[in-house]
Amino acid sequence: MRVKGGFTNRRRHKKVLKRASGYYSANSRCYTHAVEMNDRGMAYAYKHRKMKKREFRALWTQRINAAARINGTTYSRLMGGLLKAGITLDRKVLADMAVRDTAGFAALCKNALA
Repeated sequence: MRVKGGFTNRRRHKKVLKRASGYYSANSRCYTHAVEMNDRGMAYAYKHRKMKKREFRALWTQRINAAARINGTTYSRLMGGLLKAGITLDRKVLADMAVRDTAGFAALCKNALA
């Protein structure tokens, strides 16, 4: 006797359509379109997880550079000075200091340039 797999297909279709629930038009209602959109969404999610790291590092660099220029130096000189002074703070922490603790960042700049 042939088994058509109705339960399995229905379960798989429900899972795919649930993941596609926020998409526009047939992409959220039609199974074949939803499969394509899910695949594309997963590909974008993978790609953007990698890009997020690049974009945040660039943002931190811009923030550090802007704060360094306010304190009379450049990003390059500041990072070199911090390395020579033995101050090991990563760019994420430095950018946070530049935004939230300007006095502390100014003191760091003074130590790096000394």
